[in-house]
Amino acid sequence: MKQEKIGLFYAISAFLFWGLCPIYYKQISMIPPFEILAHRVVFSVFVLIILLSISKQFITLKPILKSFAKMKYLIFASILISINWFTFIYAISIDKIVEASLGYFITPLVNVALGFLFFSERVNKLQGFSILLALFSVIYELLTLGSIPIIALVLAFSFGFYGMLRKRVQIASIPGLFIETIIMLPIALFYLFYLVDNNQSYFNTLDNYNLFILSLSGLVTVLPLLWFNSAATRMSLTTLGFLQYLGPTVAFIIAITLYNEELSINKLFTFILIWIALVLFSFGRLNKKEKN
Repeated sequence: MKQEKIGLFYAISAFLFWGLCPIYYKQISMIPPFEILAHRVVFSVFVLIILLSISKQFITLKPILKSFAKMKYLIFASILISINWFTFIYAISIDKIVEASLGYFITPLVNVALGFLFFSERVNKLQGFSILLALFSVIYELLTLGSIPIIALVLAFSFGFYGMLRKRVQIASIPGLFIETIIMLPIALFYLFYLVDNNQSYFNTLDNYNLFILSLSGLVTVLPLLWFNSAATRMSLTTLGFLQYLGPTVAFIIAITLYNEELSINKLFTFILIWIALVLFSFGRLNKKEKN
């Protein structure tokens, strides 16, 4: 019971942190998203090197780097997580936090659909209906608003496919994330040097406060992931699954109350459809667990 309570603390900390992340990125929204992404990669590498040293996991890297099969998956995973990180940063920079939160509400449903398509995982009737309802909500938004929620879909599918690849490769989170960021590192450094060389870097124009905030991007990336992993090893996946909606819920509330993002009736109806789909999905998962 004690481990379950500790796991609950870690889970709430992780999901609350992810939900509050828009506030962090709003602080440095004067920097273009691509430059923020590049710095995020660089600072994440430094944080992960420290964590690998403390946890003595450097020894686990060699067999991974020597495995073509694992590296193949990690290269594609690094591309997907880069797309996910950039899209989230970009969404905040253009005041689309509501749509970003929609993406993370859709993500669990995407995960189930991918599990069914690629891993032959069984889907019960409630889960299947919840996926169809989520699909209908996207079609509804297309018909009523005349646009597809691109940001939400990119976030949901990039993270969904990322999770699928990481499931296939079966590598611990810290070594895996370190290799993914190392893969991204040369591109990030090249881009940052290009900006400096062409006098386009915002980094050189920042005051000490904003430099400090930007330097925290590595911790902002890695810390909640560590908390999440600590929670996953101490509590049931069903409880963890329910708690994962805390992050996008907090982000949604922040967008509406703190940043006064517009929420039209049609957009609200889209969210209501997604929330109904998530309730059905959660009940479907509980029923599936009881039968097992």
